[in-house]
Amino acid sequence: MTSTNAVHLYRAHLSTIKARADQALAKAGFDHLVVASGVEKYEFLDDRPYPFKPNAQFKAWLPLTRHPHCWIAYTPGRKPVLAYYQPDDYWHVPPAAPEGAWVDEFDIRVISDPAEAARHLPASGRVAILGEADAALPGFEPNNPKVVLDYLHYHRAYKTAYELDRMRAAQRRAVPGHLAARQAFLDGASEAQVHAAYLAAAGHTDLDLPYTNIVCLNQNGATLHYQFKELQAPAESRSLLIDAGAEVDGYASDITRTWARHDGAFAELVAAVEAEQQTLCHGVRVGTDYRDLHLECHLRLGGVLRNLGIVDMDPGDMLASGVTSTFFPHGLGHPIGLQVHDVAGFSDEDGQLIPRPDGHPYLRMTRTLAPGMVVTIEPGLYFIPTLLSKLKATPQAKAVDWGKVEALLPFGGVRIEDEVHCTESEPENLTRDAFAALA
Repeated sequence: MTSTNAVHLYRAHLSTIKARADQALAKAGFDHLVVASGVEKYEFLDDRPYPFKPNAQFKAWLPLTRHPHCWIAYTPGRKPVLAYYQPDDYWHVPPAAPEGAWVDEFDIRVISDPAEAARHLPASGRVAILGEADAALPGFEPNNPKVVLDYLHYHRAYKTAYELDRMRAAQRRAVPGHLAARQAFLDGASEAQVHAAYLAAAGHTDLDLPYTNIVCLNQNGATLHYQFKELQAPAESRSLLIDAGAEVDGYASDITRTWARHDGAFAELVAAVEAEQQTLCHGVRVGTDYRDLHLECHLRLGGVLRNLGIVDMDPGDMLASGVTSTFFPHGLGHPIGLQVHDVAGFSDEDGQLIPRPDGHPYLRMTRTLAPGMVVTIEPGLYFIPTLLSKLKATPQAKAVDWGKVEALLPFGGVRIEDEVHCTESEPENLTRDAFAALA
């Protein structure tokens, strides 16, 4: 990303990041901001490192995602300093010389030893140091001031034009993976083979995905964060639920699709959930309380359950009695950006909690939507044995067609997830736009 437009977008983005830092420092009474990228972490009693994941507050300044032991030092009104770690290493490939749209915006100091970074950090004044404890250097132990973090986290919800550009690119990277995964499923592949097809098409490895892909055939789709990938294909491959993303310059995409092999009750369920999902995506509007959109989702999914004859109850009664939560036990979605589940989804800029609705403990977003926010919209309906057994013990059990539930159990569940950008007018569906571009 080195075109003239890219440079313009990045400079405007950095200007916003610096302005936010200025405000956070002033609010908390600090003179300088120091941000550590982080360090490589090793497995216990071993010399194997875990995949390096940088501090998200570091990534907010510049797109360095494979760079441990780097530090940013910023003083309001001055050019930020970057201590750029570039070891002389023949065991591993060291970072290349600094390049990209961001280079001219930093005073870059190349270091070959992590300890050298301390020489390039502020020598006096009150310093807010953001990072994990193990990133500490002598005299520079991360203090992570709550006032600073709360402010920066809150404002990260409002994406700059540069960030939106990178997030659209992350969508475009993920979509070929989803199309390849669907084809592999139709060809009779195992979960592991579907996953491999996704990786190849998205140009990722397991180590650089923004999160571990969820690849579920058949009843495995009823486990919300299913963590395995069976090597053997099932005798009958009925359904695929795949929740898989991609990353570009530190920005994540998060897309879920569900596919049925044959027409029938499960395919009808998928189509019905998708229709409601699209209506909810259109509800990402300025001034909408995300909690209200979540509760609307429950009502809409209750309507699906009633219309398909699975539960014979009024959707409002299903919501009030917790029946919809049996079939839809998670939240409508979450903020996304530098992190898949981006921070400050349920707090104000002072870190004060914006409560979830009673009975909805897993909702990850309670803020009111505003221009620049990007959220996921991911309704689902699942047939989860442990939750269904609890429902059977309630008075509402008599409203359930348990024969239809038993018939749908082998398919696991449905989830459809898009990322939607709240604008001053019509919402921008980043995911559907990316799919349309490849149609």
